[in-house]
Amino acid sequence: MDELSAREEPTGAGSPELRLWVRLLHCAKIGEKRLRRNFEDQFDTTLPRFDVMAALHREPDGMSMGRLSKALLVSNGNVTSIVRQLHTQGLIRSRPDPQDGRSAIVSLTVEGEKQFKLLAEAHHRWIADIFSSVAPSRIDQLVEGLGELRRLLGDKT
Repeated sequence: MDELSAREEPTGAGSPELRLWVRLLHCAKIGEKRLRRNFEDQFDTTLPRFDVMAALHREPDGMSMGRLSKALLVSNGNVTSIVRQLHTQGLIRSRPDPQDGRSAIVSLTVEGEKQFKLLAEAHHRWIADIFSSVAPSRIDQLVEGLGELRRLLGDKT
């Protein structure tokens, strides 16, 4: 039993808000575990590497390390380690930031773009598989409800 299962309260216990929170976490954890396993087994890579590549794919001109950290909601140290790994593999290039000589702008290489496209296609298939037993109308309802929740929580992204 994983940590989230151990913490999940019996049916009817706790406030509705707490039950919602625990269920959201539990569902996210299930999906994340599947994605992590698939990236490792099929591509010998990690979900955090994919996340960095996805962020850089959305910004073809590159991003500063600080902006990349903020976009991924992780520390600079975590991003630096992943960027170094991807750089060593020839998937990311780095150039000095013209605004701040102490910082760097990172972007995907041509090979990085190719690799990202393979990973993104697989990621899309895996996500479709995760939700394959959920009716499309129910998916639409969940997306709408979670979008409303996101707005109510004040997410500006």
